[in-house]
Amino acid sequence: MNNSVGNTARLIGAGLRALLVLTVICGVIYPLAVTGIAQALFNDMANGSEIKDKSGQVVGSSLIGQRYDLPKQNPDDPEEAAKPDLKWFQPRPSNGLGTNSVNTQYSLILSGATNRSADNGAVGGRCTEDAEEGTLCAQVIAAKEAVIADNSTPGHPVKPEDVPADAVTSSGSGLDPNISPAYAKLQINRIAERNGLDVEQVDKLVADHTTGRTLGFMGEPRVNVLRLNIALKALTKS
Repeated sequence: MNNSVGNTARLIGAGLRALLVLTVICGVIYPLAVTGIAQALFNDMANGSEIKDKSGQVVGSSLIGQRYDLPKQNPDDPEEAAKPDLKWFQPRPSNGLGTNSVNTQYSLILSGATNRSADNGAVGGRCTEDAEEGTLCAQVIAAKEAVIADNSTPGHPVKPEDVPADAVTSSGSGLDPNISPAYAKLQINRIAERNGLDVEQVDKLVADHTTGRTLGFMGEPRVNVLRLNIALKALTKS
């Protein structure tokens, strides 16, 4: 009996010592080491890829898209549709930026796609105006009409064939912070008109904020909308 109790005590003691050692290694030393390396070598990414304005205030992340909408006429009405503030460059349509239904005092970023196939609502293999309401085709057609209407200016009408795919479709996450250079350029005349700027100024702004393919061959050229709008804000105040 005494031998059995002694063996049990030794096993318990060994287990407690192993628990203590592993807790210190995995719960203290390892997290501190990883955090220290991340802060030393990848400080920007480790802190969420934050973007700051000229005053040093954090205004967002370079990894997460934002909406640029006008204030609602009735903030308490959840059914009121948001309208884009057309003095700013607009991002891709987003199915990921939603409202927190649990605590409606705050907005909540929700990541998610439509989960609809590319031919959802297509008639004869093509998206037409006869597409059923609520389908992906219907959403794309409505988005395309809005892009044409919003970005057409006197003397510079937007043609349907000029509207790029990313202007009317959301990304897989719904939080894409970037748009294509083609979509950014489509908005140049509208931005210049709304902000009292020369088209050449805005065109240069887009060119300066266009990023090429990663390592020269991965991905596509892109424009970060938040960085572009920060530069636009600085330009309009200069």
